[in-house]
Amino acid sequence: MLSILFNWLYVAFTAFCLGQAFCIFVEKRFGYQVRRLHSVMVAGLVAATIYAQVFSLFYRVGFLANVLLLLFCFSVLIIFRKKVWQEACRYFRECPNAAKAVILLLILAWAYFTSRGYLVYDSDLYHGQSIRWIEEYGVVKGLGNLHVRFAYNSSVFSLSALYSMKFLLGRSLHAISGFFALILSISTLDITRAWKRKKMLLSDYARAAAIYYLTIISKEVVSPSSDYVVMCIIFFIVIKWLEQMERKKEDFSVVPYALLCVCGVYAVTLKLTAGLILVLTLKPAVILIKEKRYKEIAMYLCMGLLTAAPWVIRTVLISGWLLYPFPQLDLFAVDWKIHAERAAADAAEIRTWGRALYDAALVDMPVFGWFSGWFSTTLSFSEKLLILADIFCAFIFCLTAAYTFLKRKRENLDYLLLMSAILLSYVFWQLSAPLLRYGYAYVLLLAVLTAGHLLTGRKCSVFMYGMLLIYGGYKLFVLTGYICENGRAPAYIWQQDYGIYELNTYELNGETFYYPETGDRTGYASFPAVPAKIEVEFRGEGIKDGFRMSP
Repeated sequence: MLSILFNWLYVAFTAFCLGQAFCIFVEKRFGYQVRRLHSVMVAGLVAATIYAQVFSLFYRVGFLANVLLLLFCFSVLIIFRKKVWQEACRYFRECPNAAKAVILLLILAWAYFTSRGYLVYDSDLYHGQSIRWIEEYGVVKGLGNLHVRFAYNSSVFSLSALYSMKFLLGRSLHAISGFFALILSISTLDITRAWKRKKMLLSDYARAAAIYYLTIISKEVVSPSSDYVVMCIIFFIVIKWLEQMERKKEDFSVVPYALLCVCGVYAVTLKLTAGLILVLTLKPAVILIKEKRYKEIAMYLCMGLLTAAPWVIRTVLISGWLLYPFPQLDLFAVDWKIHAERAAADAAEIRTWGRALYDAALVDMPVFGWFSGWFSTTLSFSEKLLILADIFCAFIFCLTAAYTFLKRKRENLDYLLLMSAILLSYVFWQLSAPLLRYGYAYVLLLAVLTAGHLLTGRKCSVFMYGMLLIYGGYKLFVLTGYICENGRAPAYIWQQDYGIYELNTYELNGETFYYPETGDRTGYASFPAVPAKIEVEFRGEGIKDGFRMSP
């Protein structure tokens, strides 16, 4: 836990400096000031992720990457010292003392959750090894041939490698999921304003959904999984989008909408299945085109391309495909390309596993063939209620859309655009690989925002407040019990490490590789490790030259 806190100090410092540099650019170029500290931090984390990926294209992400990062951060502090100091003082001054105390408690709580808990299966299957490859080599051509899961290439693994501190500590920290959860939890604190205004806005319902999600992942956030990070980013985008919708007309600016769309591109680099959140780009695109602000359009497009480009390049180098595992986009004739049949089989395995079929041959089974089994065997009672609510909410959305267009209710268009992005994301998740961890944000937001739309603007009844307080007290009781239950875990200094497994070895061109005696998990410590021996060959003399399938 102590190691997590020190790690987060460094993450917060660098993210703050990078975020401030970006926000200064936005203010000078677009005349828009980012006012909230958690927004600055998210901007900094996006910038740090892009930097880590670009660096990985040329060298391993470790000591040198952090030295250059620190040099840049100190340069920002020196060059913009007056502006940065003024902003830091403003953040501190505008934060009430009660909020400061709550934030301190949140930091300690999330550091506790991040220090121990349930490490999801995939963390020892490929997450840890993916991060280690970036720490040791940066990027290796054809790495996906060694293990197809490496080709999923979430950008958060590069960020994790940047902040893992392996070069300094001799062990790899995996605290990024917890830090994103911390930032999201801080951004939800504005829900307390509903008490003062005596009504809940639509953004408050989104915050309530985010808080619910955070309580769900608290036991698993120790995992370096992309699923938690991308869900936190989706919640952040939706909350901030709703905040802009709720502003007065005279305070309208297209800039925050466009920047949130760039953040949506970032979400895609975290997990490709987040792609439908980019439906939101319609709003800033239409406004900017109508006003003929083509220079700004070019700037935002450049931001989006800069965010996506290093991730796309890494994907091509690792897998040979533009987007993996989508072998339909066959654009590159490179010798390290994962065979199309293998990519298709991997995609089928992910989809059938999410549907609780566990047989890739059943990937083409129609939804009515697998839905009932998935619904009855994989979901808890509360999750079943959520799914049923989502199906009903999809029907409500269709009615709302029809009413809006028939009655020409232009004031509903912003809401419909946001809900279209969420509904399409939910439908894609439901019909592809509906493992709840992959799409909890869509499941929650579709139901909660539909209910919120029906109730928004109405005065909160004593009953509603009472229910919220009772539920909050229940969750606090559950989390307190979890903290006490795991209090004896030896994780107050060092974070809980990856799992240890019995491994065998084999030689490939003089290099030793590890594989498990049983099962398919290898953990992090033994490197390089694969789930099973596989027929690959070096593209050159050593690992740095990459891998390709044996003839």
